[in-house]
Amino acid sequence: MMSQIDPILLSVYARTFKSITDEMSMSVEQTARSPILCEAKDFVTGLYDAKGHMLEQKENLPILAFSLAPVCKYLVEYFGDDIHEGDVIFHNDVFSMGNQNNDVAVYKPIFFKGELVAWSAVKGHQADIGGNVAGGYNPRATEVWQEALRIPPVKVFDRGVIRKDVWDLIFANIRLEIVQHDMRAQIGACTVGERRLLDLLNKYGLESFESHKLALFDATRKMMEAEIATIPEGSYSGEGYVYFDGHNEGTKFTIRVTVTVKDKHICFDYSDTDAQTNGFVNGTYTSSASASILTFLQMVNPDIPHNEGMVGPIEMIIPEGTILNASYPKATTFGNHLCPPNADAIIRALAPVIPDRVTAGWNNLLASLTTGLDEDKGEDYVDIGFMGLKGGSGAMNGTDGYDHIGMIDASGGILDQDYEMFEQQTPHLLKKHEYLADSAGAGQWRGGLGVETEFIIGSEDTQLVTFGDGDFEPAFGLFGGGDGTLNIISLTYPDGSEVVPNNKDLIIGVPRGTIYYQAAGGGGGYGDPANRDRETLTREVRNGVISSKAAKDLYGFEGGES
Repeated sequence: MMSQIDPILLSVYARTFKSITDEMSMSVEQTARSPILCEAKDFVTGLYDAKGHMLEQKENLPILAFSLAPVCKYLVEYFGDDIHEGDVIFHNDVFSMGNQNNDVAVYKPIFFKGELVAWSAVKGHQADIGGNVAGGYNPRATEVWQEALRIPPVKVFDRGVIRKDVWDLIFANIRLEIVQHDMRAQIGACTVGERRLLDLLNKYGLESFESHKLALFDATRKMMEAEIATIPEGSYSGEGYVYFDGHNEGTKFTIRVTVTVKDKHICFDYSDTDAQTNGFVNGTYTSSASASILTFLQMVNPDIPHNEGMVGPIEMIIPEGTILNASYPKATTFGNHLCPPNADAIIRALAPVIPDRVTAGWNNLLASLTTGLDEDKGEDYVDIGFMGLKGGSGAMNGTDGYDHIGMIDASGGILDQDYEMFEQQTPHLLKKHEYLADSAGAGQWRGGLGVETEFIIGSEDTQLVTFGDGDFEPAFGLFGGGDGTLNIISLTYPDGSEVVPNNKDLIIGVPRGTIYYQAAGGGGGYGDPANRDRETLTREVRNGVISSKAAKDLYGFEGGES
């Protein structure tokens, strides 16, 4: 017999689930060692029921968060009855519902009075994951084994006892010892989640937990259906573009989505999307579906709880063999970074019918990863330049874009990577990191500003990897708004020569003393620039956000100070 639903207790459950995932997130942030996790927060935490249905998640990086539940469901099927109290499972395999090889997940089953009732999980981007290239990004890869160590579901703890042979096998194939420490931090956070959920079960009981969980799913589903019902029924199409597969100069690929809204249900159909590439510029089903969900969530009520009920009315059709869902054994490391062009396609599709709920285009990614030996410490390092890899977000009706969004679709901002920690964790010396004037797309509401970053490379024979598309297509404006600016990465060697890497490149042997320069462009503007508030423009010119020349040329504005 199901417990009677108490509306106040239902809210207690929803808020407690959220609180637990928040505490798990704080645990990782405070105990992980890699700046990728503790500084940039390139990780997510989540709670799931016994069947892998999402209870709640902490979305430090949303594209990872929505990849935890599909794997959890896969684990339930994979292990069957061979799941026990005290087990800890690792997983990263992109061909069994993983999203990216570097994003390694920890899953811990939660038992109450001998019964499997839930799971806690943490997924984080690891500083290294084996493969041909340190740091895990190999633009020259054509197959998964050239990218990473594949970790299909594997128990590293069995009934509370570490499987030392399995642990050693995994980490013998990973270059950096720091990854072991970070994975232990993720295990610890899962244990925090387990303890807190057991406290909740001990307080209210399993029957109450199960009945209120289902009621929460149902209420959330109805909230999402109500949001979808506000979109006019019909089918709408849009495109986004991907440039260069890492092997063939001049290649371009198109993501095509048809969004169909009917009967409080929404379907994202990518059947007409271009075929997979022969390089690492491919996605997985999970990374692509996650990108679609997080893009759509920007267009609906932000107070909808993030549980299984939220995704119930959303359907994904992403055929295998497309660039968004590559077939085994294709390389797929770039898959997470197909999120921006995927988002562009969705925005272009829905802008005509919900113009007040979409943004203009966001600055696309152009990132770099440096690896080498920090001679002063005698230690290897890996750094993803989080502080400069993304520019501004797009504006929307009534609101300017977010200045420098930081991480991939996660609002990290100008201090996405702390300056002192950057210099502590790497041998590099930071020279400049500041907002980039005139980078934002003009509009009645302007795009978010981009940033400039400059540092001196401090290690000999540094390896540099670049990846992204932001140097080909600027963030687009909407409804008369202007485009943002393009991204660029350049290297000035000690002898004065300059190298501009392409957007999927691997450069080996960059010398110490090289000046690394990066500009990330702004987001697209929304609405006619002539309608922008003049007091705001005066202030922005005075503060150096917009130059006098740009104010005149783009906004027709003669006032302000230079």
